[in-house]
Amino acid sequence: MIKKILRWLILGGTLFFLATALKNNWQGIADIRIDAAGWAIIAIATGVTLLAHTWAGWVWIWIFKNLKQPVPSSQFIYVYLKTNIAKYLPGNVGHYYGRIMAAKNANVSTGAATLSVLLEPLLMAAAALIIVLVGSLFVKTNTSLTVQIAQILGLAVVLCVLHPQFLNPLIRLLYRLKAKKSNTNTTSAVDLSMQSYPLKPLLGELGFLGLRGIGFVLTLYALSSLNLSQIPLLLGAFSFAWLLGLVVPGAPGGLGVFEATAIALLQNHFPEAVIISATGIYRLVSILSETAGATLAWLDERLFK
Repeated sequence: MIKKILRWLILGGTLFFLATALKNNWQGIADIRIDAAGWAIIAIATGVTLLAHTWAGWVWIWIFKNLKQPVPSSQFIYVYLKTNIAKYLPGNVGHYYGRIMAAKNANVSTGAATLSVLLEPLLMAAAALIIVLVGSLFVKTNTSLTVQIAQILGLAVVLCVLHPQFLNPLIRLLYRLKAKKSNTNTTSAVDLSMQSYPLKPLLGELGFLGLRGIGFVLTLYALSSLNLSQIPLLLGAFSFAWLLGLVVPGAPGGLGVFEATAIALLQNHFPEAVIISATGIYRLVSILSETAGATLAWLDERLFK
């Protein structure tokens, strides 16, 4: 009951914030014009975002290899792309369920299949935190030495938490939460244990977040001029907004939460109407790239099987 109330409060607060921002900046948004070069940049942003999702499929394969479960690369990239769009369904677990079933059908052990879809969002979250912490060190602010030391220590903590000694209990907790959320049985003798540090998959997820961030920066660049000095700020703000969209309950695919967070973080650095427009367009870019990825994977399987 409390969880449902929390979800409705988050949804209501997010919608209220976005509606207020739209109302206060409607004229500025209406005055924005995108020229031919801008549309070309948005098309490039869509391609980069599609590349990011395809790359994430490769990283998923690396996770299996880290778990000593080699899988067919092209088949599992197709599975990843086809199931990716299901994250917008209520519950936000449909894409995980589809990937587990596909892995089990490919004779992957139940433990490895389950662990792969639990480890992926954890590594994505860790990658987002790393980008936020590293990016903040390059943003020109009047932060004290104490804050900078705290940021470096935070980065060290994130890297240490990914050690199997700390990560395995977190994975088991996440499994119980997701199993409860999807009303599945949590009894089995599924072995949810990492045996080695997931360095390669972590680097892969950093690449995924980097590509997603580039897509967002390009979308903003299509609407407004940017300086190179603003890139760390934009990547850090994007990563933090994306992270909240990943972890906040009641937001399938981060809908609303990502946009509200990005606007709140960047409204003092860019014209608010531009930020609102950029986040809205980037959501369309994301959905279009995910839909294109799923469609192309489906077509390729049937035309070149």
